[in-house]
Amino acid sequence: MALRSTIYKADLHIADNDRPYYATHSVTAAKHPSETEERLMVRLLAYAVHSDDTDSLAFALGLSDANEPDLWRRDLTGAIQQWIEVGLPDDRRLIKAAGRANEVIVYAYGRNVDVWWKGIRNKVARIKELKIFVIPETASDALTSMVERSMSINLNVQDKTIWVSSAKGEATIELRLLS
Repeated sequence: MALRSTIYKADLHIADNDRPYYATHSVTAAKHPSETEERLMVRLLAYAVHSDDTDSLAFALGLSDANEPDLWRRDLTGAIQQWIEVGLPDDRRLIKAAGRANEVIVYAYGRNVDVWWKGIRNKVARIKELKIFVIPETASDALTSMVERSMSINLNVQDKTIWVSSAKGEATIELRLLS
């Protein structure tokens, strides 16, 4: 018998002073059986950082389908504006994504980020559409401690620093841009 996804609901209260964008999004995210809670929380963070009034940002199949990212933004014609990956994707996946989307964004996390980056840096150097952000390990651990099946998360962004809080804890995230 196949394992089913676990459903998580989150109210994301976003105050992004850098854009400026202030909104609340109620999202439902399915956690794939092979996905960790840390990865789920990084997906929610990526959603909050890139959400806007157009409501065109959506969770894609990600782990369940090799042809889709974790999140994407599509225009009215179906063209992919943003392809957002979470984790440490291989160079072939990023090159393929760059051919399909106007912008490719990666949120890399975990203790193997430096090893991963050394392995793909030269292979993805020519991709102009690519942005890779690193989430420090302590920050992703703090995000993971906030996981609940039904969550209310506050995100405040100012000067590229993200303060995240919930009833279960808080985290300060300073994203580092690799490319």
